[in-house]
Amino acid sequence: MTTQLAWFRNDLRLADHAALIAAADRGTVAALFVLDDETPGAWKMGAAQRWWLHHSLVSLSRSIAERGGRLILRRGRAGPIVKALAAELRAEVHTLVHHEPWAVAQEDEAGTVTRHHGTTLAPPATVLSGTGGRYRIFTPWWRKLLEQMPPPRPRPVPDLRWADVGAISSDDLASWALLPTKPDWSGGFRDWQPGEAGAAARLADFARRAARYDEARNLPSVEGTSRLSPHLALGEISINTAWHAIADAVGERVAEPWLRELGWRDFSANIIDQFPDHGDAPNREAFARFPFLDDPAGYQAWCKGQTGYPIVDAGMRQLWETGWMHNRVRMITASFLVKHQLIDWRLGERWFWDTLLDADYGNNAQGWQWVMGSGVDSSPFNRIFAPVGQSAKFAAAGYIRRWVPELAKLPDDAIHAPWEAGVALIRAGVKLGRDYPAPIVNHEAARARALQAWAAVKAA
Repeated sequence: MTTQLAWFRNDLRLADHAALIAAADRGTVAALFVLDDETPGAWKMGAAQRWWLHHSLVSLSRSIAERGGRLILRRGRAGPIVKALAAELRAEVHTLVHHEPWAVAQEDEAGTVTRHHGTTLAPPATVLSGTGGRYRIFTPWWRKLLEQMPPPRPRPVPDLRWADVGAISSDDLASWALLPTKPDWSGGFRDWQPGEAGAAARLADFARRAARYDEARNLPSVEGTSRLSPHLALGEISINTAWHAIADAVGERVAEPWLRELGWRDFSANIIDQFPDHGDAPNREAFARFPFLDDPAGYQAWCKGQTGYPIVDAGMRQLWETGWMHNRVRMITASFLVKHQLIDWRLGERWFWDTLLDADYGNNAQGWQWVMGSGVDSSPFNRIFAPVGQSAKFAAAGYIRRWVPELAKLPDDAIHAPWEAGVALIRAGVKLGRDYPAPIVNHEAARARALQAWAAVKAA
């Protein structure tokens, strides 16, 4: 019986894992995960997600051990490591296809690898227009994807027979130092439960709330979203499992707004499959000459939630504390950085990459380029979110009180713009510039400056 090497990457689960199922069907299985910070062009996993990775690998190792196996851990350039281990074991290699440019490079360097679909609803190259071309706009792409939906039903953990890997060396997970030491900034992460069981619990919780998703998803003060994104980012649950669980719970018609969000995740994979440098280079040439400002102090104020705009500061503080931010607020904070502050979108993208537990190259790049207006399918640059208006429109008072406690005593009608609160500010005992920052920019002036900058770019 031949040995089959199941190479895990950002797909840290046993259920509905096509590469593992194929390996189990063909022989005895050896399991491998490689922490790769060395492949050229790789975006080194951010600090927050490394915390998640540690706990997810603990969970996966335990699940494999409970079934009589052992997860081999290695650190270094993945391609050569996989190739060498496959030769040592005389094993065939199976892995799920990933679309990040460095993941493609890893597969190419690994030698003979059998690639299996299992990270998207459909392989990006199969969602084609009537003329056989690739889509760059979400709406027609989504319509075309729906012709292939629903995806296959998820498959259970296969019957696994393990290869004898007792003599094979494996790193000690602790030696990777994925967890923060001093200071330990991860205290706010402890409400999360990384791992396959945690993903299943999160999905079950959302299934009970999914019927209200469309009306609640834009309200940061309520628990309206699924919070599945960190589990999906590291593949602790398959996208097929997520689709069917929610469609079964509430029906596909009611589930459609959330299923579209799964679709957006797939669409982002479609974009980076076509444009591998989407995380670094604007897709629209005009934005390569955009006059961004060099403003380190303003950038730090944004990162730390000290801009003087409560909805922006609440979002940035939530991100730092919990490793996650409400999606509506992600758009508001991103727009504020690039349009109110005129700071390069790539700085914001990198901050999100380092601080988000759900950091995903395609989603992150697509989201930032959408806000900037520089992506293949994006919002026009002149769509500039008014943070005060957005805060009031989406009833963010409770959210602000949670994350900006300095303003907790302000009434709802004053908390969105405390510099206009007048007597309410005095009654709340808040002094701007002492207890909470004054706005670092004026909205109207910043908006005019941004539009002027864009007009100059178009005229050049």
